[in-house]
Amino acid sequence: MKIWIAVLSGCLCATASATGPARLTICADPNNMPFSNQARQGFENKIAELIAQRLRRPFVYLWWAQRRGYVRSTLNEAKCDIWPGVASGVDQVATTHPYYRSTYVFVSRADSHLQGLTLDDPRLRSISIGVQMVGNDANNTPPAHAIASRGILNNVRGYMLYGNYAQPNPAADIMAAVEQRDVDVALVWGPLAGYFAGRSTVPLMLHPVTPAAGSPWPMTFDISIGVRAGDAALLDQVNAILVREQPAIDVILRNYRVPRAH
Repeated sequence: MKIWIAVLSGCLCATASATGPARLTICADPNNMPFSNQARQGFENKIAELIAQRLRRPFVYLWWAQRRGYVRSTLNEAKCDIWPGVASGVDQVATTHPYYRSTYVFVSRADSHLQGLTLDDPRLRSISIGVQMVGNDANNTPPAHAIASRGILNNVRGYMLYGNYAQPNPAADIMAAVEQRDVDVALVWGPLAGYFAGRSTVPLMLHPVTPAAGSPWPMTFDISIGVRAGDAALLDQVNAILVREQPAIDVILRNYRVPRAH
């Protein structure tokens, strides 16, 4: 599997002088909307750049596709300083306090009238279902595990979380599948679903996947900024900014239609 890597300047100001602040290097995927892309259009781009502004540091991006080994090859090798959009408490990195919490959602066409679905709804055994897949091993998305654990297999279609990276927005294939009736319903990570539902020409219906807890596969997650383990000073600085700028961050998240969970 090829890893795409490039460095692109994204400075708010001229390159730091010998006596000026050190630049902040941001880890980001160059083709992963609504989170980030190389045109800096994602909400994680906006939040990371807000942090750089408040730190008063010029910034650059380290563009790297978020495949396996991402943390080891980027943050942990000191190639970048912060990684936006990481699950709180994830191994290998230090994480800030959460700046949002979201959930997996059921996505269906409004004209399909599939309101009120839960993971235990008997309708899931007779309709076609799309789930996001990471790979063919045990490391998969929570909805994929939850559906399989209920013996729902023959009517399930997997859509790779990474998709065809040669195309724009590869992770959005699962949303297109709902629009085109390739599947009746899909279980999709909320920020991806909310953003592309808002851009769809077909009215789509989203509601949280429930039960969201009480199993080995939770459906809701706190999201933080990742910092290299041991960089306590930067972690403290970013935490302070997140607290102070939470109202501005909330506006960004609303503009991208990120579903919020409690």
